[in-house]
Amino acid sequence: MSHPLYQFLGRLEDAKIHFTLARHREDTVLVTLTLVGERVEVDVFEDGHMEVSRFPGSEDIVGGAELVERLIDENRD
Repeated sequence: MSHPLYQFLGRLEDAKIHFTLARHREDTVLVTLTLVGERVEVDVFEDGHMEVSRFPGSEDIVGGAELVERLIDENRD
């Protein structure tokens, strides 16, 4: 039997859903899905369980370079 991560990735590929993989924690692989009007983050743990966070929103343009600069300035360490 394959790990649930591989089963999950196969299902996303079959559905032609765009995703990226990342590791921000040593005990998970983060799968980020890009859906229409929503971003979804799925943490897949070594034991196969998953935790999901959803970030719904519109795809309206809300600013330009000035907004990028402000967001960077507001989130500096």
